[in-house]
Amino acid sequence: MRPFAVSLALTAAFGLTSAVPHTVNQSPTVQAPAGTITGALIEKVEYFRGIPYAEPPVGNLRLRGPVRAQPRSLIQATGVGPACPQMTNSVVTPLLGQVISDPNVAGPLFLGSAFDNGQEDCLTISVMRPENTPADAKLPVLYWMHGGGFAIGSSQAYNGSVIVPRAAQQGKPFILVSVNYRLGAFGFLGGAEVLAENSTNLGLLDQRMGLEWIADNIASFGGDPDAVTISGESAGSISVFDQMALYDGDNTYGGRPVFRGAIMHSGSIQTREPVDGPNAQRVFDTVVAAANCSSETDKLECLRNVDYDTFWQASMSVPSFLSNSSIALSYTPRQDGKILTDSTDVLAKQGKFAQVPMIIGDMKDEGTIFSTFPVDITNQDELVSYLSSFIYKHASRKEITKLLNTYPSDTDNSTYPGFTQLAGMLGDAFFTMKRRELLEYLPAEVPAWSFLGNWLPDTPIVKTFHTSDLPRLFYYTDSISTSLQDRYFSFITSANPNDGDKTLSDWPSWHASRQSLEFGANQAALILDNFRKGSYEFIKSHKAAFQL
Repeated sequence: MRPFAVSLALTAAFGLTSAVPHTVNQSPTVQAPAGTITGALIEKVEYFRGIPYAEPPVGNLRLRGPVRAQPRSLIQATGVGPACPQMTNSVVTPLLGQVISDPNVAGPLFLGSAFDNGQEDCLTISVMRPENTPADAKLPVLYWMHGGGFAIGSSQAYNGSVIVPRAAQQGKPFILVSVNYRLGAFGFLGGAEVLAENSTNLGLLDQRMGLEWIADNIASFGGDPDAVTISGESAGSISVFDQMALYDGDNTYGGRPVFRGAIMHSGSIQTREPVDGPNAQRVFDTVVAAANCSSETDKLECLRNVDYDTFWQASMSVPSFLSNSSIALSYTPRQDGKILTDSTDVLAKQGKFAQVPMIIGDMKDEGTIFSTFPVDITNQDELVSYLSSFIYKHASRKEITKLLNTYPSDTDNSTYPGFTQLAGMLGDAFFTMKRRELLEYLPAEVPAWSFLGNWLPDTPIVKTFHTSDLPRLFYYTDSISTSLQDRYFSFITSANPNDGDKTLSDWPSWHASRQSLEFGANQAALILDNFRKGSYEFIKSHKAAFQL
């Protein structure tokens, strides 16, 4: 099942990923260094969508760093920019199929999916601002990087139609900017050959160039280039910390920082092999073989010369993250000694990152969705074999078994033996405990606030699952969603989530209390961030075994 097809169906049924409302009132125009940009006023939001920030990464520019777009006399930014090429080779297991038959699960899970297969000429940025924003308004900016396992996803669904006018009504207007960046083999191909040519982590470079575009152009839209908050979910959230760690924390462009704050939803630091490690090399060799380039001396040049469809199909010759290998991503940012000088958990420990105020949090049941991907597990021995074969290739069976045993065993037979243990293990190792680890590394003087989403405790099998926060961030207006949004409006405006509606409960910084703000189904309350301490300590003390 292709994620974008699911997204289209959900758009029609529920409106969750609706691009932009259809009634266009007028065409606002901005004179910017990038050119004269014409957008569309739709209801109370002015949209400028699909603006090129880099030259098309095609032909000889395929698998190379982004090249800044040249200024243009006129840019029509009234439509939705194309997504970047998507890995559509997902496999829906029977258990996953059962889970996503519930629209309350499928909607959030596929909210950020592209509306099509994408195309190679995709490096665009979209700006969404309140209506009648003057050029001298100096509004703060939220820069959104979508998720999707670095394999699927698009900025298309994040249109700001709810949160941009809501913030303006509350006297905290801001400008939302979303970016497309290269995915899959187009943006995150690893291997020794890629490293030798300095063509690593291209998707991260795309994201950084988008931030540089903001620095050059956002003042023309009424934005403040010195008040940018970077944010994202899942792969987008991992990208947030990657941007903080790029070049050992140098986040400057033209002598000025390109962001002043960060919001991370389900993702932060990671423990990964280098870009020329065995996992990345295996992916490179498989893609090269699928493109019939194995016999060529310059394999990267061969990949540049094959036609688009050949390279796209070759990029899908390795597993998608919606497959049996689950969260062990085929394509992901990896340390290359230059852009990322080390694994991001190491850089965090060393303090080599931009130390800006941050909000960081997770869903209570991050690992449940990913635990619906494995098939044919009937006992714990098979579960350990699965983890050893597909996820943790550096860990011994003994180490995997010990980590699994730090989690409670299943109490029902609705899924498969070990489902609950696997869900806890994957959620903690990739998301929840990485958040805690980062906060422990963070100097006490750097303001940081932690949260936990727990709004769907009664959802069958997956409960409060990975991505369930997306509609609450962008579309829902129930009390718990608006309480989250309102705190974000304050943080975007002043880098402090408590600087706003005094009817909201105080949110103490993590270092002051080691507490997280838990957003439940009906209210938010503080909880101690000490749950599953045994699992956390085991993961932290066995990093080499559990790297990807």
